[in-house]
Amino acid sequence: MTKVPLFPLGTVLFPGGLLPLRLFEQRYFEMAKACLRDESPFGVCLIREGSEVGTPATHEPVGCLARITQWDMQQLGLLQIVAQGGERFRVASEAVRKDGLILGEIELLPESADTPVEEHHGACVRLLERILAEHGERLFAKPFCMDSSAWVGARLAEVLPLPAAMRQKLMELDDPLQRLDILQRLVAQSGAARGT
Repeated sequence: MTKVPLFPLGTVLFPGGLLPLRLFEQRYFEMAKACLRDESPFGVCLIREGSEVGTPATHEPVGCLARITQWDMQQLGLLQIVAQGGERFRVASEAVRKDGLILGEIELLPESADTPVEEHHGACVRLLERILAEHGERLFAKPFCMDSSAWVGARLAEVLPLPAAMRQKLMELDDPLQRLDILQRLVAQSGAARGT
């Protein structure tokens, strides 16, 4: 069991995903400073009830560790960071500090072995190739692993217009091929709806 600060957000972070954040609340400022100093991660969990600011929100029990890869403070009191998703975890217990920061005892979730993308996931790969050609490093961290079912599935789940609850369920799945199967059906349905 490891103890990490938790950051409930209105978004789902996937392993390998990029998360740009603007921090202005003192608790998250201090959290980011400690993470940078100690080169330690924080945990990102989807908000179930509440909001990102003010009183600590209720969040999903499964989240993703985040490590700060870039930071900038162009104006006093506003810290801009980019974090990258690491391992998935489940929150075993938590406590709220006086300043409102949630500290969680977490256990890392085992990852299934990554497998190559299968032929029948072609629509997912083609769609992601188009998104990469247009947006590339603005959205995704290199290396681009187009033959990895875990990488392709996670990147598509991040950018497709899906409800947050569905993104959460996709992130919680242990099997990357199962995630791609679901995304392939969604991509096929939306293509049929547009008549493509």
